[in-house]
Amino acid sequence: MTVEGLRKISLELPEVTEDIKWEDHLCFSVGDKMFLVTSPDSFPVTASFKVPEDIFEEIISIEGFAKHKYIGMYHWIQLDDINRLNNKEWEQYIKESYHLVAEKLPKKTRKDLGLI
Repeated sequence: MTVEGLRKISLELPEVTEDIKWEDHLCFSVGDKMFLVTSPDSFPVTASFKVPEDIFEEIISIEGFAKHKYIGMYHWIQLDDINRLNNKEWEQYIKESYHLVAEKLPKKTRKDLGLI
């Protein structure tokens, strides 16, 4: 997988924006809330995203996955190399993270974005 591949999957979702945060992290957001953070300048390229609470412990037990050091309490994980996942797995995780974040947006924001 490449950062461009992650970008393509993310930008296919409704109302997604992208920007650079913290000087070198390419971030994808819905309603100004991040759902995917990548580090395209690192080697290997890393990524962070939100996962459902009920599978969080299972996922962080897999090699290469870890609880995010800053936002892990909110069920965000850090993946040490984006190549650990194939395209189908990335599509699943990105869409899941997107929906988890989007459903927590205020109702007015979701309505304004056309998400409800």
